[in-house]
Amino acid sequence: MWTAGAAPMSREEKQKLGNQVLEMFDHAYGNYMEHAYPADELMPLTCRGRVRGQEPSRGDVDDALGKFSLTLIDSLDTLVVLNKTKEFEDAVRKVLRDVNLDNDVVVSVFETNIRVLGGLLGGHSLAIMLKEKGEYMQWYNDELLQMAKQLGYKLLPAFNTTSGLPYPRINLKFGIRKPEARTGTETDTCTACAGTLILEFAALSRFTGATIFEEYARKALDFLWEKRQRSSNLVGVTINIHTGDWVRKDSGVGAGIDSYYEYLLKAYVLLGDDSFLERFNTHYDAIMRYISQPPLLLDVHIHKPMLNARTWMDALLAFFPGLQVLKGDIRPAIETHEMLYQVIKKHNFLPEAFTTDFRVHWAQHPLRPEFAESTYFLYKATGDPYYLEVGKTLIENLNKYARVPCGFAAMKDVRTGSHEDRMDSFFLAEMFKYLYLLFADKEDIIFDIEDYIFTTEAHLLPLWLSTTNQSISKKNTTSEYIELDDSNFDWTCPNTQILFPNDPLYAQSIREPLKNVVDKSCPRGIIRVREESFRSGAKPPLRARDFMATNPEHLEILKKMGVSLIHLKDGRVQLVQHAIQAASSIDAEDGLRFMQEMIELSSQQQKEQQLPPRAVQIVSHPFFGRVVLTAGPAQFGLDLSKHKETRGFVASSKPYNGCSELTNPEAVMGKIALIQRGQCMFAEKARNIQNAGAIGGIVIDDNEGSSSDTAPLFQMAGDGKDTDDITIPMLFLFSKEGSILLDAIREYEEVEVLLSDKARDRGKGKLFGVFYLYDI
Repeated sequence: MWTAGAAPMSREEKQKLGNQVLEMFDHAYGNYMEHAYPADELMPLTCRGRVRGQEPSRGDVDDALGKFSLTLIDSLDTLVVLNKTKEFEDAVRKVLRDVNLDNDVVVSVFETNIRVLGGLLGGHSLAIMLKEKGEYMQWYNDELLQMAKQLGYKLLPAFNTTSGLPYPRINLKFGIRKPEARTGTETDTCTACAGTLILEFAALSRFTGATIFEEYARKALDFLWEKRQRSSNLVGVTINIHTGDWVRKDSGVGAGIDSYYEYLLKAYVLLGDDSFLERFNTHYDAIMRYISQPPLLLDVHIHKPMLNARTWMDALLAFFPGLQVLKGDIRPAIETHEMLYQVIKKHNFLPEAFTTDFRVHWAQHPLRPEFAESTYFLYKATGDPYYLEVGKTLIENLNKYARVPCGFAAMKDVRTGSHEDRMDSFFLAEMFKYLYLLFADKEDIIFDIEDYIFTTEAHLLPLWLSTTNQSISKKNTTSEYIELDDSNFDWTCPNTQILFPNDPLYAQSIREPLKNVVDKSCPRGIIRVREESFRSGAKPPLRARDFMATNPEHLEILKKMGVSLIHLKDGRVQLVQHAIQAASSIDAEDGLRFMQEMIELSSQQQKEQQLPPRAVQIVSHPFFGRVVLTAGPAQFGLDLSKHKETRGFVASSKPYNGCSELTNPEAVMGKIALIQRGQCMFAEKARNIQNAGAIGGIVIDDNEGSSSDTAPLFQMAGDGKDTDDITIPMLFLFSKEGSILLDAIREYEEVEVLLSDKARDRGKGKLFGVFYLYDI
């Protein structure tokens, strides 16, 4: 079946794209094994492993790293899906030989569960499948399962709370609360963190017969269900693990909640327990009533669900169309997926967050796989070749913009095309798996994928677990809390053969009205007005974007909400809320929402006032434009957003600080001068290299270890004098990005770069078949 405007893709082209995915995986996995293993992750710009404690901290992002060769474990079942069975056997041997799960390191319970425990269980599932086939893994004797069991017991102390919700972090060696553990004092966790355990923990119980794992995961899910907001049936983003109070009361389907909903439905599929389906359907009804504003999915307040909580969406919600396919609700899945695809076509990748009028809110893109996941499931449900073309676009964008000589680098800023020295393990665990399956025919896969369910990390668990070791109590706690009308509940998975009866144009007919939605200046007509709470004639609450400090009526509304306005000496105003001074609890909630909106609005305005980051693109051999470094702009000199980019070879100035007349003008003449930060003003450095004949300048931070990953970019300021005499472009690199450039000079001597507002075409190399051949 195909739709008009999307011609069926030939078997040959599908095979070609599948082979291209295999080559891309080899490029990522091979570079990890060569340059990073046994480290947790590859740093693709510096071609080395990321080891916890040896690199500048990235905050919560590093909680996934436990010195347990994360990328290798996360990639195990991907190797089998991609028919790399020999490599899988070698990888399992490496895991058993090298991986230590007893490290003195604090890790995220959530990330360790979905990536490491899930990776071990997925590897075990396919290892026993291969062993049964009789060619590979004949020596295997459940060793991965024993490692998974060991890890499961290491995670169990996290559940030692009165609520049953786990602590968010645990020390692999010392557990919780011991002085050496450095954890156990946390009070809050995200809903997804506590609610995304049941698949892995239940599978571990079913595989081993140790029921405690499934019991603990069920208890956490029971508690979350009990604490949902009863009138809206929504859950918040963050909950207190001791009291069960909601700390963040906004609700959506993206970051912080996403996989909680996913695991309720998939737990029903894997375990066959009706209570999970009842809960999911109850939540899903609330999501479609309050959060779904086709094609958008917008966060709301759990107590006032007709009130939007924010004006932007995050990239993690891209998984939701795929979940809707599993639910059998295809129309909204097609609508949201199409909106997301248009955002991708506009920015090449899905930004971490984007506004309701499709402007970039957070510009990063860490190579997330959720959109590829939904694309795969929509293709499986519809057979529409349109989704094969979507997948082809994803492949092209990854190769063109993210591929670097040592792997694939996350996007630091989708607007400039600059890179981050980061290749997360989920990129190998999920992205290549879903892309390969998208283009593969049944005979291309050595086992029946339909016999397995995907975890949130795309690890494979066999469906036969539903009938194995069923000694867990299946008390239906759902009926204790709410009387459910289940007349509209689907108790079976949808049959894709009857989703579109007699209507081969169904999917296109849904997409067609949305084809220009992103290009419209402001799609406010799409967003339904949330005024159900105000049908009595009362005015809707004051929104931050409408607030005027000179409006007496607005000031009166603030007072009613318990918000005080303080005039500062410098002419600014400061807002402070005291909920106890609000006229009512509802007014206090309105005040909290108003303050959150005002913080977001202020942050957005500050971002818009700043110059966007610039790009330093290494264009000489062997990089050919594939490495792009995030650079800060200057308030003086040539504005790269208004003029053509500057291209040239780089040379270090002498003195390196550039604070006096250069002693090597012949070396920087006609080149882009490298200068170290410090000892004088930026403008003074610019004048000195300009006088020596440089065509541009790059200032490198003297604070060793600084990085745009962890420090905010800033504009290099002038010196308080007229800077119109500075006519060359000047950019700033933090130490880490600067080191990448300096290392390239040490290795290749002649290094050419492009200074621009946005990265240009990547690579002199042309794609022949599936391999990159460089003109060197």
